[in-house]
Amino acid sequence: MSRKVTLFFTRAIALMAILSLPAIASAQQADIHQVVAALLGDTPMIADLRELTDEIGGRPTGSEANLKSVEWGLQKFKQAGVTARKEAFQMPRFWLERETRVSISGDASFSPSAVAMTFSVATGSDGQTASLVDGGFGTEADFARLGAAAKGAFMLVETHELLDIDGLFQEYADAVGTEKRALAADVAGVIYMSSRPKGLLYRHNASLGPDNKKPMMVMEREGAQRALRLLRAGKTLSITAYIDVDDRGPYDSYNVIGEIKGSEKPQEIVVIGAHLDSWGLGTGGNDNGCNVVMMIDIARQMKKIGLKPKRTIRFVLWNGEEQGLVGSWRYTQAHLDEMDNHVMATSIDIGSGRITGFFTNGRADILPAVDKALEPVGGLGPFVNINAPIVGTDNYDFMMQGVANLVGNHDPYNYGPNYHAESDTFDKVDLRQIRVNAAIVAALTYGFANMEVTWKRQSRADIQNLIDSTDLGVQMGYFNLMPGWLDGSRGRK
Repeated sequence: MSRKVTLFFTRAIALMAILSLPAIASAQQADIHQVVAALLGDTPMIADLRELTDEIGGRPTGSEANLKSVEWGLQKFKQAGVTARKEAFQMPRFWLERETRVSISGDASFSPSAVAMTFSVATGSDGQTASLVDGGFGTEADFARLGAAAKGAFMLVETHELLDIDGLFQEYADAVGTEKRALAADVAGVIYMSSRPKGLLYRHNASLGPDNKKPMMVMEREGAQRALRLLRAGKTLSITAYIDVDDRGPYDSYNVIGEIKGSEKPQEIVVIGAHLDSWGLGTGGNDNGCNVVMMIDIARQMKKIGLKPKRTIRFVLWNGEEQGLVGSWRYTQAHLDEMDNHVMATSIDIGSGRITGFFTNGRADILPAVDKALEPVGGLGPFVNINAPIVGTDNYDFMMQGVANLVGNHDPYNYGPNYHAESDTFDKVDLRQIRVNAAIVAALTYGFANMEVTWKRQSRADIQNLIDSTDLGVQMGYFNLMPGWLDGSRGRK
């Protein structure tokens, strides 16, 4: 589609959205008219995304590209005219892959492609050789079948092909049990079959995070399937794995913050954020560059129009999200004395598909306010808000601090199969839809910056009740987050 045709459609959408708005009854509604029209028009957002993905590229926290993206984001906020700064915080562990390769030998010889999972240990310069065993799907029954054969062997674990985000969360859930059992069986290491076909590789964290002590890898699906067929035909295989990683102690990273000061209640804060870091195999288009540039463009257009929200709007580009939601955690620690004044914290992090509503994370008391904030952009809906907790992005530590929080819910456009993968690139982003999403998020944010607030920050007891009454605790387990809640290092005291 040509640029002229694309602009025609976005302007048509802008007109339909404005015509769908209620009659202007206040200056606030007039402000929303302006910002919606601006964001649906011809803005620098797409050019920003191309710069971030094509010129800077993949942005693992700690990498040179990540540091470049911090300075890039800071300058973009400054050029937008908002107050901007970067805030340093400590990452608990530096981990970047240098090289991973494997070779299979025995009754057949071949060298499939593989990558190390984050927080995998290195194998040493000579690599590590061990027998390769069929780990099935890594279930209790599979470990019982292997018995003593698992000890000292590399376990190859089968996966279902990933089709959508539900499959992704099942993948995370299955890995927790598999890796716990593998550790107890004292395997040499775990190798997951890629859940994506056609040689596509991706990177997840080992489920124990920085506490992991084993080599952990993802192997191309077709090579892993070949190995499993051979093993199931009674053949004997060994594998030599070579993993070289830059694995060090704590270091400093940075969140990037742009801010529009509130005109009446500047001490009250509405946070809207998207994580800046990505994995380095691809260039972080859908995860999460498209939403980084959204934050910048909303700030840019609000400032250009001259909006004066009653509360302070704080736009944050989080870092360290992929390695344990660290940047947003450190923010809540650094701003602990402001937590009572955080009215809302919203995270946008599920790609570029149409925003269908928001997760309200167990806060039934904020559902009416979310509905009200979305009324001016009802023509861009419909919206269905889901009152269930979700873990896996930068709302988490606000939720555990008792702050009202939202996560955007999206149609799954190009998201699941490209998640954390080599294929997460600029061309996978729905460039038309991210303009529409920006208009939705801007209206929501401006609504919360101006409306009357009836909800309060939750107590630790309230948060514990949410854990006990929902699957929040189970989700925390997927990301090894429960220990931090229990020992008091994360969440409200």
